[in-house]
Amino acid sequence: MADPKGFLTHGRELPARRPVDVRIRDWREVYEDFPKPTLTKQAARCMDCGIPFCHNGCPLGNLIPEWNDLVYRDDWQEAIERLHATNNFPEFTGRLCPAPCEAACVLGINSDPVAIKRVEVEIIDRAFDEGWVTPQPPASKTGKRVAVVGSGPAGLAAAQQLTRAGHDVVVFERADRIGGLLRYGIPEFKMEKRHIDRRLAQMRAEGTEFRTGVNVGVDITAARLRAEFDAIVLAGGATQWRDLPVAGRDLKGVYQAMEFLPPSNKVQEGDFPVSPISAEGKHVVVIGGGDTGADCIGTAIRQGAASVTQLEIMPQPPAERPGSQPWPTFPILFKMESAHEELADGSGDRVYAVSTTEFVGDADGNVQALRLVEVEGPGAGFKPVPGSEREIPAELVTLSMGFVGPEKKGLLTELAEVAEGEFFDARGNVARDRGYMSSVDGVFVAGDMGRGQSLIVWAIAEGRSAASAADRYLTGSTALPVAIPPTARPLV
Repeated sequence: MADPKGFLTHGRELPARRPVDVRIRDWREVYEDFPKPTLTKQAARCMDCGIPFCHNGCPLGNLIPEWNDLVYRDDWQEAIERLHATNNFPEFTGRLCPAPCEAACVLGINSDPVAIKRVEVEIIDRAFDEGWVTPQPPASKTGKRVAVVGSGPAGLAAAQQLTRAGHDVVVFERADRIGGLLRYGIPEFKMEKRHIDRRLAQMRAEGTEFRTGVNVGVDITAARLRAEFDAIVLAGGATQWRDLPVAGRDLKGVYQAMEFLPPSNKVQEGDFPVSPISAEGKHVVVIGGGDTGADCIGTAIRQGAASVTQLEIMPQPPAERPGSQPWPTFPILFKMESAHEELADGSGDRVYAVSTTEFVGDADGNVQALRLVEVEGPGAGFKPVPGSEREIPAELVTLSMGFVGPEKKGLLTELAEVAEGEFFDARGNVARDRGYMSSVDGVFVAGDMGRGQSLIVWAIAEGRSAASAADRYLTGSTALPVAIPPTARPLV
């Protein structure tokens, strides 16, 4: 145990966010540097529990008490070894994961949990700065070829594990750059893309091959892929977005979040001088209260929106854990993300328990307003409240209501035609057995494409697990970490 009295003598601290009026002028990450002495105190708060429930909360099984203790003892090089033992990309999870590990922290039963995510970020950033993150090419090659379809966190994790196992791995990505939603769905202020690029440099040095601009199922058929590769890992995500079929949906200015966010990220990549879908000078409405909605808020504010209003059909969550969501489950709480903080600074509002009934357009077919109604729910089935209808200005609307599953057209439809059993499950995701294999021999499934929309930690965990299963399929045994059965469900 790092410090037997650490949890008693030190309170929870996180790095300060840069002032709102400063950070909305650029696209850099919002947090200030975290002083090393303060971080050491945070690591010292870990109680090294006899039963570390943080392990249960983390789908990756991160060895959290171990690397907290190592940080406290200033053994950073061993800390990154323990962190990398379970997590290929802590620089991603430490910035983007909602931290179910912290929700399951034993200290969180009656106090503030350990700042696990912050310690994780500091370990990996220190490791990159010190040059400790180096390529790990395989000692020998198997002669087997593996195709990984999709370059999000699940695909990258599977690719890195399989490459290190000695297979020749090719990652196919239909976008023009590698990274999936990490690249084009996450704004720069939330995670600067240099973190992706430096990890890709390591993977290329290890031997992983990347092919961008290739839409598997269109540019290359599933039959050809199966003929050229000994195994395939499907990691294309759940990219079929949820729509809002109300009057006026076809008006100009109403976009899905994943139509709005990628061009803004391409501006940061140097592809465009300004985004072709810009919120500058416009009244913006973001429909959806989740993380993607927050990403749209921060993006619209940085683009110079006149105002931003976020709508959520659910009631406002409580500030503290309710009795119906006991420890160590992941509670749904009221959050003040950096984008919400920017919204509260005078740029707009967050409105709960409302439902959109119509988009109103002008004579040229552009959206100019949104009609909504207050609702009672969810127990009442989101029943409209009589007399609560109103109209708000809306010159740009983003639909940030999540995803309903993988896109079926093309690759998945082609594979379903040759499947020896049911290719899709009851929810429309790609079905797989406990070894992550689909009903097509040699075709494995990892991440959101198999489990539905979920967390980045689950994507990486499933990518690692599918790699283990594919390695065993190809060679008869595996030294990669034992697979997590896909029937397992998270606490979130």
